Amino acid sequence: MSTLPEPLPRSGENSAESESCTPSFPATPPLEECATAPPEIESRDDLPPPSSPPPSPLLLAYATQPRIEPELFASYSYPAYASPRRTPNFGDVGLLLILLALGWFGAGSILLIAVHFHLFGVSTLKQAVDDFRYTLGSQAIQYFISFCGCLLVFPLVWHRGFFAGLHWRARTALHQRGRLFTAAMLCFVAAVVNGLLMPGPTDAPIDKIFRAPGAAWVLFAFGITLAPFFEELAFRGFLLPALCTAYDWFAERVTQTSPRPLDENGHPQWSVPAMSVAAILTSVPFALMHGEQTSYSLGPFLLLICVSLVLCWARISTRSLAASVMVHASYNFLLFSMMLLGTGGFKYLDKM
Repeated sequence: MSTLPEPLPRSGENSAESESCTPSFPATPPLEECATAPPEIESRDDLPPPSSPPPSPLLLAYATQPRIEPELFASYSYPAYASPRRTPNFGDVGLLLILLALGWFGAGSILLIAVHFHLFGVSTLKQAVDDFRYTLGSQAIQYFISFCGCLLVFPLVWHRGFFAGLHWRARTALHQRGRLFTAAMLCFVAAVVNGLLMPGPTDAPIDKIFRAPGAAWVLFAFGITLAPFFEELAFRGFLLPALCTAYDWFAERVTQTSPRPLDENGHPQWSVPAMSVAAILTSVPFALMHGEQTSYSLGPFLLLICVSLVLCWARISTRSLAASVMVHASYNFLLFSMMLLGTGGFKYLDKM
């Protein structure tokens, strides 16, 4: 006799079937009998449906948005935001130096050919160095070759025109021509005062070139056209922006700040300290480049630094390279005009 209690019968009309399908242990009922008698479930049609909470507004907004199919190779696409590329930078300055070196090599080759054929009666390199036609001519050829290289190379690097990349903006310079000419006049007055207080040597290399027959007029034309254009192109067009960008780039790494966005023309916006330091650093090599003409005298050297600072101000304040070219050309024009009047049309150069 089993010691286990018998199972209690279920209430309702299915209790008899439950006893037959659920025998006491250890008997095992046939599977067919238990499978043929499932319990019946009472109908609940008369009960009200259960109340459900209203859908979330966030779910409704998500459900109403159109489905966006993923783009092909979307996982390989780059992020939409990228750090602004500020140009010209020191990479562009290095590329400019390469083009200037190619221009110098081309001009030197042409000079050797001219000496070989005794052009202008010059048969030696020593004579060519002392002849203003060779010195100014080779310099103009170097400018021309380098400039053609710039017109070909930099639009490919910047993906924009050469003058647009340098922020030429001739209309801005013309619109502010009165203000720019006033700046040139102030530089001219500073040159006159500097010549009285701190005069340069009386027999400087530039004075020897002026005394050559016909050299004064050639220097006049060269000094108000090619010289200001190409010097501003190199110093205020490339070097000054590169120094400003380098200063801000270094400051951003130190202070962990984001770079300033580009302006509406796609050019960088520099900080005031960057522009100030870059103007000083640009003016020193500018003055040194002209120092050989005045035997590196202190007075003319300080004057050239002050003039360069004014040219940097014109370039930065107007955001126009054409503005600094206009100031530079106007300043040279005033200097040559004073020399022209003081020597009777370059006839009495000993009065210089």
